[in-house]
Amino acid sequence: MNDDSTIYVLDTNILLHEPFAFLSFQEHDVVIPMTVLEELDSIKDRNKDVSRDARVAIRALEDLLSDASPEQVLAGVKLPNSTESQIEPGHLSIFNDFALEQDVAGLSKNENDNRIISTALHLQNTVTDKKVVLVTKDINMRLKGKGAGLNYVEDYRTDQLVDDIKFLTKGYHQFSGDFWENVTDCESKTTGRYTQHLIDKTLVPSAFINEYLIDENKTFAGKIVDIENDKMAIQDLGFERLMGRNAWGIHPKNIYQGMAMDALLDEDIDLVILTGPAGCGKTLLALASALELVVERGAYDKVIVTRSTPEIAESIGFLPGTEEEKMAPWLAAITDSLEVLHKHDESMSGSLNYIMEKANIQFKSVNFMRGRSIQNAIVILDECQNLTAAQLKTIITRCGEGTKLICSGNLAQIDSNYLTALTSGLTYIVERFKTFPGSTTINLNGVVRSSLASFAEENL
Repeated sequence: MNDDSTIYVLDTNILLHEPFAFLSFQEHDVVIPMTVLEELDSIKDRNKDVSRDARVAIRALEDLLSDASPEQVLAGVKLPNSTESQIEPGHLSIFNDFALEQDVAGLSKNENDNRIISTALHLQNTVTDKKVVLVTKDINMRLKGKGAGLNYVEDYRTDQLVDDIKFLTKGYHQFSGDFWENVTDCESKTTGRYTQHLIDKTLVPSAFINEYLIDENKTFAGKIVDIENDKMAIQDLGFERLMGRNAWGIHPKNIYQGMAMDALLDEDIDLVILTGPAGCGKTLLALASALELVVERGAYDKVIVTRSTPEIAESIGFLPGTEEEKMAPWLAAITDSLEVLHKHDESMSGSLNYIMEKANIQFKSVNFMRGRSIQNAIVILDECQNLTAAQLKTIITRCGEGTKLICSGNLAQIDSNYLTALTSGLTYIVERFKTFPGSTTINLNGVVRSSLASFAEENL
């Protein structure tokens, strides 16, 4: 083992969150307690979504340790150097925590968490020249570890791209007062109905393509369409023109919805990410824009609506009917939005059935998206704050030629035990795709559902 390395003891949930996590610790040593292997073994055969991740983790460990002798596995097998760095990689070892004669911290040995904590404590007491760190996504286990005497307990953060959620890209920059008061040098040219302004990038040092620029005086609205050296090209959209956008009879209620609708209706943008509080209009805008693009413009062939909640993988099989019928309880938000769009029709149920067929709206579970290739469709992925980065990658890579993906979610409504606002897949893709010219992120800042919902969002 390396003299200056740290020993990381991994909890089971780390390998379920990212099956290849043990390869991410560079020159440091990784210890996996036998209890973790036992838990992976019990999970891999369950009829749950996490069972796949458990099987992948087991196979990955087998690939690395298959040629090692029992003595080598206990002492540590050299990890592959997965980066281009010249750093000497650390070692992976399996620790037989069942062999500990007594529980180091006086905790009950009947609980798996306690045996994993005991492993870390044993190493902390015996390998005194190294820093020993227990890595777990279980908040309560981190508290128990500290209480039992562990000096270092950490969350797994390789998938965390921002240190504070307030630094997350919003997709727009808002200027105080009048936008033009901030501009000193500008070249403008008009092509057709749009005007482009070439201004200094120093006005927005952290600018990305497809980000919007607005001001407090509601006099200017533009979009960054090109960045080159120290200049950026701004397409002048016009505040009133942006607020005048229309999709399936829906008009923006605030400038944030106006920016979102502009991105949603832009056929050159393949990925639109909508974030914001409950009631800000994410689902309604996505659905209205999808219907406009499919039915009115004929730009896409169908609408696929999908979402994931912790219960889907476990409960969908017990519900009667087809996949669409099984998904109905979880996709009520979509059908509610459809009803809003057609509430003034003479026969709302007849309109809904007609639109479902005309727009070829299909309800799919995230679990059945794996392995598919989706062509020329609009995919609406609702509630994606509950997905990991790996799960979102699986879905995004399904999108084939001519497909537009709309991801929406609220980081304040995460239901997963292992995800936080910082480690959510939604946060991950917002940061990863901010430099991609075919994507736009809009934070819908403002509740438009009702005054009651607005008060609740701000005060509860």
